[in-house]
Amino acid sequence: MALLQISEPGTARTPRQRRCAVGIDLGTTHSLIATIRNGAPEALRDTDDTPLLPSVVRYSPDGQTRVGCVAQADALRDPQNTMISVKRLMGRSTADLDPNDAHLAPYDLVDRSGMVHIRTVAGLKNPVEISAEILSALRARAQRVLDEMPTDAVITVPAYFDDAQRQATKDAARLAGLHVLRLLNEPTAAAIAYGLEQGAQGQYVIYDLGGGTFDVSILHLRRGVFEVRATGGDTALGGDDVDRWLFQEVSAKTGIEVRAPEDIRRLFDAVRRAKEKLSVDDEAQIDLVLSSGARCAASLSEAELAGRVQPLIARTLDLTRRALRDAQISVQEVQGVVLVGGATRMRAVRRAIEAFFKQPPLAGIDPDQVVALGAAIQADRLAGNPRGAQDDWLLLDVIPLSLGVETMGGLVEKIIPRNSTIPVARAQAFTTFKDGQTALAIHVVQGERERVTDCRSLARFELRGIPPMAAGAARIRVTYQVDADGLLSVSARETHSGVEASICVKPSYGLSADEITRMLEESVRSARMDQNERAARELHIEAERLIDATETALACDAELCTEAEREKIEAALRAARAAVADVNAERNALNTALDALKGATDAFAARRMDKHIRAALAGRSVDDLT
Repeated sequence: MALLQISEPGTARTPRQRRCAVGIDLGTTHSLIATIRNGAPEALRDTDDTPLLPSVVRYSPDGQTRVGCVAQADALRDPQNTMISVKRLMGRSTADLDPNDAHLAPYDLVDRSGMVHIRTVAGLKNPVEISAEILSALRARAQRVLDEMPTDAVITVPAYFDDAQRQATKDAARLAGLHVLRLLNEPTAAAIAYGLEQGAQGQYVIYDLGGGTFDVSILHLRRGVFEVRATGGDTALGGDDVDRWLFQEVSAKTGIEVRAPEDIRRLFDAVRRAKEKLSVDDEAQIDLVLSSGARCAASLSEAELAGRVQPLIARTLDLTRRALRDAQISVQEVQGVVLVGGATRMRAVRRAIEAFFKQPPLAGIDPDQVVALGAAIQADRLAGNPRGAQDDWLLLDVIPLSLGVETMGGLVEKIIPRNSTIPVARAQAFTTFKDGQTALAIHVVQGERERVTDCRSLARFELRGIPPMAAGAARIRVTYQVDADGLLSVSARETHSGVEASICVKPSYGLSADEITRMLEESVRSARMDQNERAARELHIEAERLIDATETALACDAELCTEAEREKIEAALRAARAAVADVNAERNALNTALDALKGATDAFAARRMDKHIRAALAGRSVDDLT
């Protein structure tokens, strides 16, 4: 029997309003934000009508933080304080970075609490804070376009992001004031966009080559079920590597060793533009005059680019073969290959994909936008907004890397193997090693290697209070649980006594709750500072306007003032000019100077008004005015 909601006539509740949920592609080179509008996913555009926001943040000496195109424009003159490709640093320490990466040359890197920081004029900044600035800019764009501030978001991450990188992404979103409905693997987001928009069925490969990461996922799409069969990739492989190779190629051709940070950034920008040009043309020119006065000029051909990019393509195809083996399907069983990421625009990549799969890849949706569009569809669904018949689908994602525990001898016992469908929970029983042992140290690791030293350490905790027993008599059940975001929690319980301990894994490369709180407080303080700066600027503008108006009035109607009034006004003008010119003057001092100027000119202003009213009415009758 259906339960009906009955109300008095005219008092029925309004239908439930749609929740404003967005999908965000937080990319290495560009970022996007999308939402469902008029029943379809749409990438939101900025005031210049472009959906792409350069993932660039600049901290300037005046205390301002600039994001996007304006920050990108400052990269040449201030490379040390302009953060580019920060996604490659997410969840990483300085030990994880390639010291030969020319992209990192302009930066002063510092390791703090196991996380890489960059020294800037605004102090030490970590990738989480920098990414939060990008997310905040996207959120502000959505507010402008949608006339409401979104709070719920699905944010995409590379499928091969480990626990530390995923946690860092969630921390950045929280810092930007966003509630993360789900962290969604980028290839899966692309599959959602293609699957729902074009009704795809069968086995599909998602080939995602972005600026800083490569992901490949094998998906089985059938009757609204999106099942990820296998995934693979490399979080340090992407278009940025092509730029580095082209950088070296140009340096070798010209014989010029580029060292100045601003020259390194300029040459990187030039080779990136050349790479993009070679996606459509057969040749591109680079011609720069360096800060030393030396001229750096070279010609690059599409054939040279193809040669340079072959090692990268070969590496991606090796990872693709492995993912196909994991999914237990052959190349012949693949119905289609979806291209994602700006780097897939290179003709050499498309030729290699077509040759490998014996079919042209799918590129019906803009590879730069497809991930954000898929995330928007998932966000709309998770927000509970109805989508009619299209709402009847299920997403089954997988964990990219195995999760295990350290056992005696520094070996790894895998609890949850990679490519397990998430959310997932697995448990395994362990025992004590020594007689009378009352505690057990649990070391949680992630990776595919057999030795702990070759895997990534995620967390450590201890189970205490185990009853003293002979070695091997205790039974400790260790349970691993991975949620839909791919984040892990671990618990341990001794079955005889019932003592237990647990931990929500907070990777050492993430931020503690206290650090998040501190940065949130800093963002609030920055907002107040911005408001104060705005008020001060508006006061200066008002002061300048009043000074100009007074000087103009004196020039026109000086005869309306007595000598004493004129001297008083001139003195007040001098004080107001001095207050405006003093950049360190407090607002109270400027307010006082303005009040004095207004008081000194009150009588003069009244006489001027009378004069001009009389002039306007001279020779006119009452009838003329009615």
